[in-house]
Amino acid sequence: MPYPIRIVASALLLALLTACASLRAPPTTTFVIVRHAEKVADDSRDPALTAEGRARAQRLATALATAPLVAVYATGFQRTQQTAAPTAQAHALPVTTYDAEMPVAEFAALLLRNHRRGHVLVVAHSNTAPDIAAALCGCEVAPMDESEYDRRMTVQVPAEGPAMLISASMP
Repeated sequence: MPYPIRIVASALLLALLTACASLRAPPTTTFVIVRHAEKVADDSRDPALTAEGRARAQRLATALATAPLVAVYATGFQRTQQTAAPTAQAHALPVTTYDAEMPVAEFAALLLRNHRRGHVLVVAHSNTAPDIAAALCGCEVAPMDESEYDRRMTVQVPAEGPAMLISASMP
């Protein structure tokens, strides 16, 4: 006696879903590294963001609104914390403070060890952001000028295969 069509269709659907699950790409971690947004020029060691800087931080949050963000990192300075805050708040994540003096290779190793999938935002400084991106991708990254606030460096690190750097402008 032939099987009812419903049973055959269910079996085919189950086989198709199983096949699709086995074809899933291995997990990839995407690191988004930015320099803090525009800061007040008050010659202090820890200036806050300007109105333009706060607007740029909000545009970054908007640009990352649909990203599967799993973590946000920033140094302990006001300017990095304020740049990271809108994105962290939009994803209901805390901002993890890291030591700005930590050697870049050590910080990159910590990021790679702690994050095996999803998107991770790192807010750094002009003298460290390119080096963090370079350490994550194992590639060369151009230095950043002190007046540059609009570079967003995206490094994709697949579970298998080489990391890849994608540079883009920050919104």
